[in-house]
Amino acid sequence: MAASTHATATATAQAVLERGGNAFDAVVAGGFVLHIVEPHLNGPGGDLVGLFQAAGGPATVLAGQGPAPAGATIAHFQAEGLDLVPGAGGLAAAVPGAVDAWLLLLRDHGTWELADVLGYAIGYARDGHPLLAAAAATIGRVAGLFREAWPSSAALWMPEGEVPDAGALVRNPAYAAVLDSLVAAGRGAASREGRIDAARVEWKTGLVAHAAADFLSQPHRHATGTDHAGVITAADFAAFDAGYEEPLTVPFRGHTVAKAGAWCQGPALLEALRILEPFDDEHLDPQTPLGAHTIVETLKLVLADRDAYFGDGADVAALLTEDYAAQRRGEIGETASRAWRPGSLPGRTPFRPPLHTEDGTPAPVAGTGEPTVSRTGQTRGDTCHIDVVDRWGNIVAVTPSGGWLQSSPAIPELGFCLGTRLQMCWLDEASPGALRPGIRPRTTLSPTLVLRGGTAVIAMGTPGGDQQDQWQLPMLLRMLAGGYSAQEAIDAPTLHTTALVDSFWPRTWTPAGVVVEDRVGEEAIAGLGARGHDVLRAGDWSLGRLSAVGVDGDTVWAAANPRGMQGYATGR
Repeated sequence: MAASTHATATATAQAVLERGGNAFDAVVAGGFVLHIVEPHLNGPGGDLVGLFQAAGGPATVLAGQGPAPAGATIAHFQAEGLDLVPGAGGLAAAVPGAVDAWLLLLRDHGTWELADVLGYAIGYARDGHPLLAAAAATIGRVAGLFREAWPSSAALWMPEGEVPDAGALVRNPAYAAVLDSLVAAGRGAASREGRIDAARVEWKTGLVAHAAADFLSQPHRHATGTDHAGVITAADFAAFDAGYEEPLTVPFRGHTVAKAGAWCQGPALLEALRILEPFDDEHLDPQTPLGAHTIVETLKLVLADRDAYFGDGADVAALLTEDYAAQRRGEIGETASRAWRPGSLPGRTPFRPPLHTEDGTPAPVAGTGEPTVSRTGQTRGDTCHIDVVDRWGNIVAVTPSGGWLQSSPAIPELGFCLGTRLQMCWLDEASPGALRPGIRPRTTLSPTLVLRGGTAVIAMGTPGGDQQDQWQLPMLLRMLAGGYSAQEAIDAPTLHTTALVDSFWPRTWTPAGVVVEDRVGEEAIAGLGARGHDVLRAGDWSLGRLSAVGVDGDTVWAAANPRGMQGYATGR
């Protein structure tokens, strides 16, 4: 079974399974297709986080988040007149990690040759694919920027000088040639693994690294409206290797939930589960007034801890203990808190980021999981997701993102741009997520693996930036405590809080803000209002783009999000 945020990527993964490939062959093939069909949500210049379990092996994190370049120092950014890392432009680029991570996963756990796995993406890039309406809308939002300041992006995405229509056939021959070059690099190697390693070396030391570094070294427009040169170099590309890590885990209702470490926001979901586990079921139901309030207040607490304590290399084990969960559980009041409240840890001072709203008022903004335009007029990117499970018991969830077509100017020789993940770093040495050379920015990418008796039974995730774990939490509560099937849990109405420090430039905060789907129900919505939450209705089908696969005895299953009519699940 396969599920993802785009039907073509799901179909690609399923085609690989039908031809005898395993889950890792399938997810990598689908992942490269996502670069082509969802260019406004991810790209080869971006990053990824994965969680997987090979049959008979341990749960494992696939770490595809590249670090800050050697020249990305707080002093340099401040010398450029910046107090935040910009949300768009090459100065905000971390070292791209997605491609090397995909290739590493394929080398170690796949069975197919690289040429066969990449053949799907090469075909769609060279021969064309229909442009999503959302991608066309994104190009429309940034068309002025492309025409005025990023001509290479205009040439790639507006080849006739106008915004392409939804459904138009679009091609990317430059990226097809890059993928061809990765295959060609390994043709002289004696083994499958050697051929893939040769492709990794070519990616990190060949055309991609040099073209990207050379192109972005020229000053260009950033989200701040000012021009800056990037600092990434070919040496930064060469120094990075994707890798594997052990996940962090917590128990919940007879299951074990696994997430990546504190270099992503995943431990916040684990902390939320710790806080919520002793509550009765009414407290865990997003469609009751008490449940909606309890879930939202829990999310506000754990997301405050995220920004106070998370960062690459940070030790967050204390946040996941029962004693700490009990302390935080006791801080949930009868009414909505309007304060930013990290918890207290002995001997540690929580970092307190600046709290400001975009226009000085606490009005929540409805984030739907698609790219949105903030009130500053800047177009923000999002993410995609793919899950695969196979007949042998291999299971994998990967959330790729970054390198959106609107991230930075397109590099003409490559057909893509680099990402802007450094915008999640603070220009403040006191922060555990401070910008430092070689440090991974604390990403929002956060897939989930759920195990029972040591065996993974659910792989899941969603796009959505700061909402990723917020949308996964109700799904998990409904499945693990409420008895819902995965599709029922995905379809069910959801909600999230905006009372958090935004991970993306311009890093705003909205006290007491809650965004809800109308289908949550009038009783729950009125109950939130009565408890002091600032509620914004987002329509019936707007929040969350979850997908999942899993194993139930001898049966495998998949589920995908119906919102936007873009996600798809398939299998047999």
